[in-house]
Amino acid sequence: MDPANDARCVLTLDAGGTNLVFSAIQGGQEVVDPITLPTYGDKLQACLDNIVRGFAEARARAPEPPVAISFAFPGPADYPRGIIGDLPNLPAFRGGVALGPMLTDCFQLPAFINNDGDLFALGEAIAGLLPEINARLAQAGSPKRFANLLGVTFGTGFGGGIVHNGKLFLGDNSAGAEIWVARHKIERETNVEEGVSIRAVRRVFAAKAGIAMGNAPEPREIYQIGTGEVAGQRSAAIEAFRRLGEVAGDALANAVALIDGLIVIGGGLSGAHPLFLPALVQEMNTPFINPQGGQTPRLETKTFNLEDPADLRRFLRGETREIAVPGTSRKVSYDPLQRIGVGVSRLGTSRAISIGAYSFALASLE
Repeated sequence: MDPANDARCVLTLDAGGTNLVFSAIQGGQEVVDPITLPTYGDKLQACLDNIVRGFAEARARAPEPPVAISFAFPGPADYPRGIIGDLPNLPAFRGGVALGPMLTDCFQLPAFINNDGDLFALGEAIAGLLPEINARLAQAGSPKRFANLLGVTFGTGFGGGIVHNGKLFLGDNSAGAEIWVARHKIERETNVEEGVSIRAVRRVFAAKAGIAMGNAPEPREIYQIGTGEVAGQRSAAIEAFRRLGEVAGDALANAVALIDGLIVIGGGLSGAHPLFLPALVQEMNTPFINPQGGQTPRLETKTFNLEDPADLRRFLRGETREIAVPGTSRKVSYDPLQRIGVGVSRLGTSRAISIGAYSFALASLE
């Protein structure tokens, strides 16, 4: 599917704990200026009223009659049926709210709801990192192509989504790709999100800098300290992001062992990739030590940093050669280098989610 060449219009929503931001997508582009309304996460009727109001305003401003509603909403949820469950940051929804059916009745339009991590991955698979890397492999003369993508977001939490051959993998409980519940490599009693999130960066920085957590700066400033742009405890800043990379790399190695595809990173922390991506890739390539003291590869594939020019060149080049077809005079191209790559979002997280929501709705309609 090429969302850029589709004339249909879809209403969208970016739902957060504080604000609801409505718009509309047509041809893969935002065609309505964002409409922002308060969420009222602790008042169900007020929240639902604003959801209806926001979509009504977006529909009135849209250049074409919309064919569907499609948006990201926090889980847990039964996404295929449009039922929102017990949300930690939106307590009014506890007990289950049939939000999708309500919107369908109200607007007489199909309503599709998904997790933001899922829609981010879908957007990058359709119009972001996945097609870019496949195009660059073709330009390099490589026979290698990728059909699988693991999308992850580093921000307030650690979210994820899986796309296989252009389709989302949602799971039987709408809980596919919930990577945040993997085990933390270093702090084994907790989950990996406590090592891959905004609070994790601030916590490690505070510990290394010898200050209280409440006095730790936000990750943007910690990154600037780490790069030397802002004065501060640089070693603490570098270690905060290096630790994030190590912990994330361990979880991603476990995930990609089952998925075997490219990895794309988005979210508010993705801009700090120069400080965490080398450690992340190193962790994924670090071998196991077997009982005899020897080394066993962590993965069957080698992981490359797609943001590092030298690594990217090696990734694109591979080890392609011609081999003979037994019993004939023919030769075929063969690349024995089993590999995956990790890169950052090509679209930006919000745009990737919008394109994912748009494409999911159109594909579902068909």
